[in-house]
Amino acid sequence: MVDATTRFFEDLDRRGYEPLLAKASGTLRIDLHEGAQTRHWLLRIDRGQMDVSQENQEADTVIGASPVLFDDIAAGREHGLAALLRGDMTVTGDARLVVQVERIFPSSPDSRGPRRRFAGEVY
Repeated sequence: MVDATTRFFEDLDRRGYEPLLAKASGTLRIDLHEGAQTRHWLLRIDRGQMDVSQENQEADTVIGASPVLFDDIAAGREHGLAALLRGDMTVTGDARLVVQVERIFPSSPDSRGPRRRFAGEVY
């Protein structure tokens, strides 16, 4: 069975272009740490045009997280910026790219309208 993280990145790669990122350019690497192993996802963005790979290349921005946490983010069960603020995720490099890319992640399955719902509260 394919995890939510793999599905998320495969979908981005198939899309090729994302209008929500039309003003964004840069490279974002996600390092998923589990014990001594690290799985990498590299997202290259050029004004909305996206290319996804699993290369361990230098990037403008690097996100570090556990595979379980990132799977929850990719499935919309967790909010990435909230995880970052809690210290459950790390970011090095250009944090502005994280804020731009956050828009393409799915909302919580129980959210309604333009607002997201977390732990029973509406933000």
